[in-house]
Amino acid sequence: MLLVPNLLISWLVLSFGLWITSALVPGFRVDGFKGALIVGAVFGVLHFFIGWLLFVVIGIGTLFIGFLFAFITKWIVSAIVLQITDALTESLSIDNFRVALVGAAVLAFLSAGQNILFH
Repeated sequence: MLLVPNLLISWLVLSFGLWITSALVPGFRVDGFKGALIVGAVFGVLHFFIGWLLFVVIGIGTLFIGFLFAFITKWIVSAIVLQITDALTESLSIDNFRVALVGAAVLAFLSAGQNILFH
């Protein structure tokens, strides 16, 4: 029963984080908060379904160094998923991969702050 409220809260927090990221990072644009809700849903679903696969592929492809530096690998995976989300939605526009990396770092920072405040 708690799954649905937790999922909705996570989606709203992610969407808010994307909206804040678009305000802070030049070249990272989200079309308003409604657009952030759409991008948050697409990004969340993509990250859930293919994020782990990208993590494993990068980890093995780097001869397991990617697993040793998991925080960097997760950061790169988030940037890749942001780029895929950009390609799939009209509500997100990211200028280049460097901007996606900065956006992923800001999202990770905001997520860490959210974890500290709410857990």
